[in-house]
Amino acid sequence: MKVISSREFNQDVSAAKRMARLEPVFVTDRGRPTHVLMSIENFRQLSGQRESVVDLLAMPAAPQAELGPAERWDRPGGW
Repeated sequence: MKVISSREFNQDVSAAKRMARLEPVFVTDRGRPTHVLMSIENFRQLSGQRESVVDLLAMPAAPQAELGPAERWDRPGGW
């Protein structure tokens, strides 16, 4: 587990993302952990999520919601 300060994170987001490919990165604010950055693969494994973009695209379409009449947006001042 890697720990970096929020200042370090802000100064080099790319480095934090590279580290997160290998292991979760804890970001601290005033010495206290506030966020965790991890790869999407680790997140999916942790959450039990198995869907990929291909799986989502292959899902049957949800019923289409009916839309009401279009709203008219008047511009203040007539511009």
